[in-house]
Amino acid sequence: MSVRRFLPAAVGAAALLLGLPAAASAAPGPVASAMNPCGFYETGSDARYNHCTSDGSNVVIEVEVFGPNYERCVGPGNTWLGSASKIQGAHYVGRTC
Repeated sequence: MSVRRFLPAAVGAAALLLGLPAAASAAPGPVASAMNPCGFYETGSDARYNHCTSDGSNVVIEVEVFGPNYERCVGPGNTWLGSASKIQGAHYVGRTC
């Protein structure tokens, strides 16, 4: 094989190999955010509320249960609400606390 044909193929292969780690390292970001979505979500046994904010605010959410619903103040990040078998949902009510 001549150098004219070999060199571009070698450069292309090297670029492909060097580009793969960058693509692989970008994958965990979307996967991690899918595991902890903003708002109400359930894991296998837990009900959680993830308040996604950049301003550090605390907000009031309404927690939906079999009995009367109740309000709760949550801060930034994940908050455990209780057992997924007892909590049907939760949503932001439009005010801070």
